[in-house]
Order: sequence, then structure tokens, then C-alpha cells
Amino acid sequence: MTDSTAPSPPSGRISIRGGERTPLRDFLRTETGSAVVLLAATLVALVWANIAHTSYESFWHTRLSITVGDQGVALPLREWVNAGLMTLFFFVVGLEARREFDMGELRDRRALSLPAIAGLCGMIVPIVVYLAINAGRPSVHGWGAAMSTDTAFALGMLALLGSRFPDRLRTFILTVAVVDDFLALVVIAVFYSEDIDLPALLAALGIFGVILLVRAAGVRHGWAYALLGAAAWVAAVKSGVDPVVVGLALGLLTYAYPASRSELERATGLFRAFREQPTPELERSLRQGLRSAMSPNDRLLQMYHPWTSYVIVPLFALANMGIAISGDLLARAYTSPVTLGILCGFVLGKPIGIVGAAWLANRLSRGRMRPQVGWGSVVGGGTIAGVGFTVSLLIVTLAFEGDQLEEAKIGILSAVVGAFAATWVVALCLRALPPRRRAQALLGTAETMIDLAVPVDPDRDHVRGPAEAPVTIVEYGDFECPYCGQAEPVVRELLAGHASVRYVWRHLPLTDVHPHAQLAAEAAECAAQQGAFWEMHDLLFDHQGALEVRDLVRYAEQLGLDTELFRQALRERAGAAKVAEDVESADLSGVSGTPTFFINDRRHLGAYDIEALSAAVHAAKTRAVLRAG
Repeated sequence: MTDSTAPSPPSGRISIRGGERTPLRDFLRTETGSAVVLLAATLVALVWANIAHTSYESFWHTRLSITVGDQGVALPLREWVNAGLMTLFFFVVGLEARREFDMGELRDRRALSLPAIAGLCGMIVPIVVYLAINAGRPSVHGWGAAMSTDTAFALGMLALLGSRFPDRLRTFILTVAVVDDFLALVVIAVFYSEDIDLPALLAALGIFGVILLVRAAGVRHGWAYALLGAAAWVAAVKSGVDPVVVGLALGLLTYAYPASRSELERATGLFRAFREQPTPELERSLRQGLRSAMSPNDRLLQMYHPWTSYVIVPLFALANMGIAISGDLLARAYTSPVTLGILCGFVLGKPIGIVGAAWLANRLSRGRMRPQVGWGSVVGGGTIAGVGFTVSLLIVTLAFEGDQLEEAKIGILSAVVGAFAATWVVALCLRALPPRRRAQALLGTAETMIDLAVPVDPDRDHVRGPAEAPVTIVEYGDFECPYCGQAEPVVRELLAGHASVRYVWRHLPLTDVHPHAQLAAEAAECAAQQGAFWEMHDLLFDHQGALEVRDLVRYAEQLGLDTELFRQALRERAGAAKVAEDVESADLSGVSGTPTFFINDRRHLGAYDIEALSAAVHAAKTRAVLRAG
């Protein structure tokens, strides 16, 4: 089944990053764009506070009350932002963390250990630095301000460095930051909550218990969780515990899973029923069927993530970053232990904690725990993690007031600049390395996660390209699928331009939407019995609109096959068993749609244009070469 004809020589480019579009990359792109909006909001707050400081403060101290009968919540506008809107921000953080845990890099629980340890130590060391600088002073209680990375700002600023670091570094930082955010909220709830009201706290815990029961019962109605979540938030406000912890907890409870083929087929049947009889009842059933096919995590991330990144976090900065800057303030701040503790905690403590913990874990485990990126990337991740903004700003508003609050804000802004400068220096140092050393420093030699359940077997699979190629692309496809048709010339161009690639085709006929797909797949297998699989494969894609039996027989004649033998094999469904094997392997790998690509056994979740696939192939080749030698 193997065609070992070698394509033309490769282009010679080596990329350290993949260009594919994935849910994680969409998340990161949104964070990158929001970093610009966040910076703009910070500048507006500074300008507003310096031009009209009184109006700035009076506006954000305006009280807003929401009452029902005799009960309600009354907070200043700034608190509505800090305790209310930021709950939604942490809800989105929890959603993305859960998604990575269920479907992303963290499905391999071994990959969680090292970044979790790094995240923990990346909080402890900055706290120690802050305490050392503020020892014996009243400002010592502000230690929590120096510990937490701002995920959005850090990833956004990392993106400004372009392709100097691989995409996997962003996943590493996201994992570290999730541990960071979770522990930071525990710190806020335990150490920075005042006058705890025990009955209200018990009420909040009781409501959260009800949420767990509702979730265990399989309830999927969003309004039920919204009402219970709002009740838990109000109870947390009344208890004196910072209510943003409610958002993170609810996000972490929200499942993420890929759409299953059975659910998609069910949605197809519902659409056909609605198409034939467009009634309100069938329309409602169709909407429910489509909703059930997608995980709640995916739907909620798509709904809320842009709002939190482009509106809520910038609004938070606008409400809290207004400082009337003067020469006296700067002179006082840069001799203040509060400012220096925060600045040194982030710029020095963060990279020391993260890099040191990762190195120590790797050594003590004798290499069993290793980062998914190279050590150069880990250092860059450690320095950019020193960008502490959102949670840090939230804590200083709880811990300080007056002059100390202004000094703390100067420390936070200075840490952002210092962390970016340190990361830029790391990038310059890595860029100066020889190409192979640089690739190893950036990518490392860790094994990638295997998503392909059934390994490639040249004795049963249809393979194009050299058997010894370092990169293998597996495609699950459907001859009648228009998207597979769009991908086919891209695959051909990729094979023509890369001698280091072999390509494997596996069948996944989507019979619920493509009535001729099964027959076409079996026809390709019948042609394979006469040694002409790839020739038939190419003809079928060239004529996707003509896949009737007479068309298939005509293609066999065109290829010079024994048409009687071909007809008999087609009539006896001689290729059905092979097609069924491919479909079963697709189910084992969680494949529900076409085309789906695997590159070196790792699922390619992004676009399949030539740029995206080429970048992914280059990255896979580089990692394979580094591991080999």
C-alpha cells in the first residue's frame, strides 16, 4: 500500500512555531489584542487622574445599589468592577484552565506536575523577596501583591516579541498562571477578606453545594447555573470573602469535550427534519441538538472571553490605575519598601522561582519531569511571568490605602516594564545562538502527546512519501466532503515541497451528510486491490460531484483497471472491511469531522492552508531531529 516516490527537495526553512489555528491560539490571540486595549485603558486612567484627580476619584466612589425588597447589595462603582465584573474574568480563566485539563496539553497529567510546581514556587519566591525587603515594617502585610502573574498582559507582551519564542511557551505560561490565579484567589479569600460573616459564608458554601448537585444531575440549562452563581456571589459579598473566587470555581467545574460523531449525526437528522417541516417545535429541538453537540465550556468561552478581555479587564485598569504622578511621588516610591518589594518580587523573584523550580524538579526526577519547551523558553517564560497587573492590583486595593497604595501601583507598573525588558534581553541572547542550539533551547526534547490511537502501519495503511521521513501526516477524510476537496491541493503542494514528509490517508465517510462517500471509499479500496489506490484517490477528488456507480466504473476504465474485477469487488463490497477499520480508528482517536489531520501522532486542530500545515510540519520536523540527535 506504500508509494515511496520521493517528492522534490524541501525549501530549507526551519520554523520553531506552529501556525495552526486552535482554540488555544484563538484564546491567545484574544489576549494579545486585549493587551493593547488594556494598555490604552491604563494610559487613560493615568491621564484622567493627573488632569482631574478629584473627578476621577468621585466618579469611581459613586455608590450603586441593587435591591430586591429589603435585601440588596450597595457598592461603589469601583467595587462593582473589582468584585463584580472581575468575577466573570476569573470565570473565563477557569473555563480555559478546564479546557486545557480536559482537551489540551494537560490531558497528560504528567505534563501538569512541572508547571504546577513552577507556578507554586513562582509565587513563593516573590513573596519571600517582598517579605525580606519589608521585614519589620507595617507594609509587610502587602506580601500578596508581589505573587501573581497577569495572564492576559504577559501573553500579550510576549506576542510583541513575535516568533522569538515557540507557541508551546504560551501553553506553559498559561498552566503556570492558572495555578498562580487559583492560589492567589485562595490568598485573597483567606488573608485579605475582612470581618467574615460566618452565616453568610456557610450560605455561600451551601449554594455551591447545590451547584455541584445540579451538575451531577446532568442539568445543562445555563439559567440555572447563572441564578445559583449569582446567589453564591451575593452570599460571598455578604460574608466578607472576595466573591471573585466564585467565578474561578464555576469555570473549573465546566466540562470541555470534543463534539462526538453520534451527536453531530443526531444534529444532522434534526436539521433535515426542520428543513422538511420548519415548525417552532422542530426549530427548538434543532437548537437544543446543536447545543448538546458542543461542550458548555466551548460555548461559554466563545461568549464571554472577548467581553472579559476587551471590556472587563480594561475597565478594571481604568477604575484602579489612576495615580496623580509627580516628582515627589516617584522619588518617594523608588525609595519605598512597598515599591521595591513588588518590583524586585516580580522582576527577580518570579524568574528565579519558576526557572529554579523547573530545573530542580527535572534534576530530582532524573529527567522524568521535563518542560514541554526548551530551557531557553523556560527562562523567557519566567521573566515574562513577572508581569503582575490584574490580581496584583486587586490585592493592593485591599491591602493598602493612601500613599502606600500609590507606591504599590508604581511598583506594579515598573514591574511590567522591567519584566518585558528582561524577556527582550533573553530573546536577544537566544537569537545569538547557532541555529541548532537555539532550536534546542527553544523547543527542548520532551516527547509530544500522542493523539493518534492506532499507529501508522505501512502494511495496512495507504502511504505516500519516503518510509524514513521524520514527519508523518495522517488525514481522516471523506471523498465527498468539500472541505477535504479544499485541503487536497494543499496536501499535494506540501508533499511536493517537503521530501521529509510522508502522508497517510484514512477513510471517514460521513454518510449522514454525504450519501456517496461510503461507496467512493469502497471504490478506492477496490482500486487498491489492483495497485491503483492513489490514482483513484486523486480522480475521486478531481470529480467530487460525480460519485455514482457508473462514474466510479468510468474512472476504473480511465485508469486501465480490470473493470469486471472492479465491478465485482464493488458489488461484493470487498473494501468495506478496510473502510470500517479506518472509521473505528477514527472513533478511537476522537475524530468526528473531516478533514482531520495528525502530524507525528499529534492532532492538528488548526487551519489546513499551506502556511499553517507547512509551519506545523517544520515544527514537528525540528522536534523530531532534536530528539533523534
